[in-house]
Amino acid sequence: MNLRQTILKEHSKSTTDKIVKWVGSSQARFDELMHLFLTDEYRVVQRAGWSLSYCVIAHPEFVKKYFREFFELLKDERAHPAVRRNILRLLPAVTIPKRFHGEVIDVCIRFASTPGEKAAAKAFSLHVLENMVKIYPEIAGEVIAIIQDQWDREAPSFRSRAKKFLHAVGK
Repeated sequence: MNLRQTILKEHSKSTTDKIVKWVGSSQARFDELMHLFLTDEYRVVQRAGWSLSYCVIAHPEFVKKYFREFFELLKDERAHPAVRRNILRLLPAVTIPKRFHGEVIDVCIRFASTPGEKAAAKAFSLHVLENMVKIYPEIAGEVIAIIQDQWDREAPSFRSRAKKFLHAVGK
């Protein structure tokens, strides 16, 4: 498969599924997809992210060597919202190395609390923070304050994930 050509041909769920199936359990094919996600033009990066996130959800071990790149992209304000959304979508499925815990908490709190941030990034950030609260229960209060502050002006996806967060922390 010419991966780049397939990505550019059509942006659809069927194309995403085709790429995920092609990658399968192959680290080498995943690395090829990751290379496009990290280095190609805007449109390819945007579209590759969708497949990438589903590949990682199926095979969390694929991303072990890419955490630094993920966090650099999450901090890059010029990155397309699809980049943030897809990285944040896959993070709950993986074991985040301890050395990145502080960064992931900071980034997710920033996304969850930023007015104007895309709803999906906010919701996925809450999911990541829900997992981090299991390790660092002291951050629960800050996340609850963000939820309370944002509740009335956020999308249903945020409120749905916020309810799950609150349920998980017993509030």
